[in-house]
Amino acid sequence: MKRVAVIYGGWSSEREVSISSGTQMLRAAEAAGYDAVGIDAGRNLAAQLTEAKPDVVLNGLHGPWGEDGCVQGLLEIMDVPYSHSGVLASALAMDKLKSKAVYRSAGLPVAEDKQVTRAEAAAAHALDPPYVIKPVNEGSSFGVLIVREGTNGPPQDLLDESWHYGDYLMAEEFIPGRELTVAVLGDRPLAVTEITTLRDYYDFDAKYSAGGSRHVIPADVPEHITAMAMDFAVRAHQVLGCRGATRSDFRYDDKRDRLVILETNTQPGMTPTSLVPEQAAFAGMSFEELVAWMIEDASCRR
Repeated sequence: MKRVAVIYGGWSSEREVSISSGTQMLRAAEAAGYDAVGIDAGRNLAAQLTEAKPDVVLNGLHGPWGEDGCVQGLLEIMDVPYSHSGVLASALAMDKLKSKAVYRSAGLPVAEDKQVTRAEAAAAHALDPPYVIKPVNEGSSFGVLIVREGTNGPPQDLLDESWHYGDYLMAEEFIPGRELTVAVLGDRPLAVTEITTLRDYYDFDAKYSAGGSRHVIPADVPEHITAMAMDFAVRAHQVLGCRGATRSDFRYDDKRDRLVILETNTQPGMTPTSLVPEQAAFAGMSFEELVAWMIEDASCRR
């Protein structure tokens, strides 16, 4: 029987989300017949894994250290096969500016952007409003600020003492319209989901709180947009060098019929409200089957 260590938790701002993802995956791995053990990842993760002696690691970490190539590098050194993407793909996808540079090189449409420091973004508008400020290396919409048209000045929240999302940011053109997402397993796109919310935007609470958002699957968009989004998601997965499961997010301006890719998530959430399990179910794959697929797809190659 294959021994699987499900790593989750960690110490990033996405710790609680990761615990939820990891707990769900641990239960599914056990139900699928694996000898599964859960590990709340600490900075002594190498020792934790040595004690657990897994054949495979199922990575349920989110955010910095667990999603950006760091843990992946450790697992490569330890020669333990692991789920999801490798070192380089994880690092590229986690950096919003670098991943967009890769998208551009592949001819994928992106929104206008500019790299700024926190001080620069607070001192003057980085772009003509409306635009969005995003931390370069965070997920789950942490630190995202929308600067609306007609706003008197740049966002002063950036100067708050509680800010802990880094000093290097991306200012990005705000694309009006609709939020779409596509999950990819290997080289297979699953579906297109439209995400709607009554909040200002698809923020942390909208993503993870019960009733915070509504998922429409399949998205009620023109057929050519469905085909385009699925094609772009696969191309993004491939050009970044990803493996396993990913999820790419898009904005669709239906008034201008414009679709742009925002980012690719190499460690998609596996919580009860998460999009990848929902798309897998739509494609005929149960949660247990999805987790088993991730385990069997695990490898140890950079």
